[in-house]
Amino acid sequence: QLQLVETGGGLVQPGGSLRLSCAASGFTLDAYAIGWFRQAPGKEREGVSCISSSGGSTNYVHSVKGRFTISRDNAKNMVYLQMNSLKPEDTAVYYCAARYYSCSGSIHYWGKGTLVTVSS
Repeated sequence: QLQLVETGGGLVQPGGSLRLSCAASGFTLDAYAIGWFRQAPGKEREGVSCISSSGGSTNYVHSVKGRFTISRDNAKNMVYLQMNSLKPEDTAVYYCAARYYSCSGSIHYWGKGTLVTVSS
């Protein structure tokens, strides 16, 4: 079975931090760029961040720049999203996705998502 599994979501107060993890099962991530997406209640899905297959380049949506950091450890077949200074508007289900070769490539795999709730 080929799949991605996200972990690390939960309930945090504004200003808090979480680290999300994306793990691959049944394949290796090193041939894929990995993107993080999120979907808030009643809103469209948006791309949050992406990292190249080698980890040599990253990008972020403007609203999270300076607060979120994407990274990967290909030896562990894992990708991470460190989220700091969380805001209520960051509340969403977060998904990771494996993209063929680049951050604009076709998405081959999606995870099922992990819920992040930022609330006091």
